[in-house]
Parts: sequence; structure tokens; C-alpha cells
Amino acid sequence: MSNKNGVEWSIRVGDGSSMVLEPEHEHVVMRLWDRLKGLVVGFVMRVCMFIKKAWDLGVDDPRKFFHCLKVGVALMVVSLFYYMRPLYDGVGGSAMWAVMTVVVVFEFTVGGTLYKCLNRICATFLAGFLALGIHWIASHASHQFEPYIMGISLFILASATTFSRFIPIVKARFDYGCTIFILTYTLVAVSGYHVDNLLSMTHERVSTIIIGTCLCIITSMLVFPVWAGLELHLLVPRNMNKLAKSLECCVADYFGRGDEESKKTLHGYKCVLNSKSSEESMANFARWEPAHGRFNFRHPWKNYLKIGASSRSCAYCIETLTSCLDSKNQVPESIKKHLESACMNLSSTSSNVIRELATSVTTMTRSATINVAVNNMKNAVLELQNDLKSLSDLLIQPHDHKENNEQVSSEMTIMPLLEVMPLVSFASLLIETASRIEENMVKAVEELAESAQFKQPEDEVKLKHNQATNKIVSDEENVIALQRV
Repeated sequence: MSNKNGVEWSIRVGDGSSMVLEPEHEHVVMRLWDRLKGLVVGFVMRVCMFIKKAWDLGVDDPRKFFHCLKVGVALMVVSLFYYMRPLYDGVGGSAMWAVMTVVVVFEFTVGGTLYKCLNRICATFLAGFLALGIHWIASHASHQFEPYIMGISLFILASATTFSRFIPIVKARFDYGCTIFILTYTLVAVSGYHVDNLLSMTHERVSTIIIGTCLCIITSMLVFPVWAGLELHLLVPRNMNKLAKSLECCVADYFGRGDEESKKTLHGYKCVLNSKSSEESMANFARWEPAHGRFNFRHPWKNYLKIGASSRSCAYCIETLTSCLDSKNQVPESIKKHLESACMNLSSTSSNVIRELATSVTTMTRSATINVAVNNMKNAVLELQNDLKSLSDLLIQPHDHKENNEQVSSEMTIMPLLEVMPLVSFASLLIETASRIEENMVKAVEELAESAQFKQPEDEVKLKHNQATNKIVSDEENVIALQRV
């Protein structure tokens, strides 16, 4: 190590060589600099990754980008009540309630926005009128009893409303309204105790809340609307198609017929398992939406939940089927080939039934070939069951042994049952999946078709039209024949 005078410090090592000492503080500074540089680079990389993911999210679904613009426009318009003096004088300091209303009630879908807006308006009106009535009763009582009356009423109403939120139907449809009712009643009751003109304050707050909710409803319904009912209508058949693809890929991979593409789409059934909360929220929001497109106001959205539940029932079977792919017990190839054709046929026919039902839901048209597809699936089930019954013959195989190149005797070799149990379990689960498709999914789609009045297929319409035409022609011929007589 050299000092200011150019003297260099060194030490002698045990082997006779010398080592020059360098300043330690330079190493510390370099390490700190490298660490700081690594932190800055890592932070920049994370920011870039976040921006890339946000960009990809907007590209995949541009409606989310438009939703952000709608919220910005709504907030900009409602903030004019604060910035413009004539509007501010009309609503006073309560203009902030309009801004808060836009922030808390604007949702991605029209149904979600209507759900919160209508709940907020009704709960605000009800809580405001109750607070005014109880305040009037308390003010006409003795001054010393007024705080007790207000406190007891607040306790009773808040407790009863909170308990009502545990009721399933109230929680599903009016949970947000109960929260707003408690909030509004508490604010009006507490703040009104020291306010002389309580009616004017209540009127200003209710007016600004109505302004905010109306602005949200208009913006949500007229500017690039996203309907929760349409989203649910597209989600259910999309999940059904994923389910059909997963079923085919699972059976194909089990018998060694899968490829890289099938392995990628094998786990599509997981989307079905994870879509329950989305379906329920969309169905709840869709009930609040007006008639739009092909959907009436009283469209049977509950039937979509039944179809989703039946799809998840089949998805659980497919999830169990995929676990057989990683089984450590390997089934002999000769036994596998015995059931391969029947299993592949059953998976193909079952997938065709699911796809036919998905197409029927998407187009809102009754399927003309669904009965044929279901019968083909039933025949495939019977074929697989017959192959399972004949499987016992393959477990007992003759084995000849020779002595001095001469056949002496024949022995029977019995294959261990544990070796074929995975295959039998796989085939049984496949039959159970087909049974759930027939008993649950097909019936759920038929109920939806009845309730929503799906259109008849074109073939049946043409057939009925031809029959009616032939009947008219035959009637005309009979009339002409009678006239001749």
C-alpha cells in the first residue's frame, strides 16, 4: 500500500513471496457502488416489466382501456360542480358527495354500475327520510331525551341492517345498499344534532348523490357499454369448449396419442373450476340490466349458473383423470390396447355433445343433432362397458414351457390385479364423466332453451313450413274436387 509520499506497503507470505496491500476503503466504495447500481437496474427492469404487462392487458381487452377513459370523463364532468361558481352555489359544499359517488359506484359493467347506483339512491333516500323523521320526533320531545332517542334509534337500525346482510338473498342483491344505509343514517343523525337546518343539508347531499349516480349510469350505458349479461352468455359456452378440449387431450395423452399442442390445452378445465365467483357476480349484475341485444329484462340468468355448475361437475372428473397420467403403476400395453379404441371413441363423442351444447347456448338456437350426439355417446359407453367385462379374459393367459425342445405342459398365468387397476379406474371415471354430461349438462341447457325460448333449428322450421304448404295444397285440391262433384 502506498501513501502520499509514494511508499508502498507489502507483507511477506509463508512461501517467501510478498503481497502488496491495497487500500481497503476503495473496495468498500466499489462494493457499495455495485450494489447501488444493481438496485437501480433491478428497479428499472421491474418498472419496464410492469409497463409491458399493463400494455399487454390493454391490448388483449381494449374495453378496460375505454373503461379508464369513461371514469376519467365522469370525474372531470362532476368536478365542474366545484370549479364553476354557478354550479357550486347551487349545491354548496355538498358537491364533494357527487365526486365520491362517481368514485365508488362506477364499475366495469353496466350491471355492476346499475347495481351500486340504484342501491345507493334507494338507501340514501330511505336513510335520509328515516333520519329526518326520528330527528323531528326527538326534537319535539324533551331536550334531555333527544340524544337518547337518536342513540337508541341508531343502535336499533344499525344492528338490524347489519344482521340483514347475513341473509343470503339480501347479501347477494342489497349488500352495498345496506352499507350505504348505515353510513347515510349515521351521518345525518349525528351531524344533524348540532345543525339547525337539517332538511336543507339532507336535500343538498341527496341531490348531489343523484347527480353522481345519473352521470355514472348515462356514461356507462351510452359510451362503449360492457353488459354483464353478454359477458356471462359468452363465458359459459367458452368454458364448455375448453372442457371438451381438455377431455379429448387427457384421453389422448393417456394412450400416448398426444402432442405438444394437446399438452398446452390439457389444463383448460382449470378455467372452469375457477370461474364460479365470476359467473355468480355476472349473473347478479345481469339481473339489474335493462333489455339489450337478444336478452330481455327477465332473461333466465340463473340457468347459466346451473350450466356452469354442471360444467364444474364434469371438470372435477377430468381433474381426476389427469392425475392418472402421472400414475407410477404402468399398465401393460396389451391391456391398454384392449380399451384404447373404446375410450377414444367415448371421449370423442362426449366432447361432441359438449361442443354441440356450447354452440346451442352461443347461438340461442335449439340443436337439431343433440339427440343423435347423445345416442352416440350412450353407444360409446356401452361399448366401453362391454370391453371392461371382457377384460377378465385377458388377465388369465396360458404359458407353455418346453423340455428338450418338446412341449410338455401348459400353465395358466394370472396377471396381478394391481397392474390393471389404474386402467379400470380411468375407464370408470370416463364413464362417470359421460353420465354427468347426460344427466346434468344436457338437462341444464334444455331448461335454458325452454326458459329463454331458443329459436328452432332451420331444418325443423323448413320441415314445418313444407308440411304446412303441403297441407294447404291438399286442402285446395279437396275443395276443387268437391266443386267438380
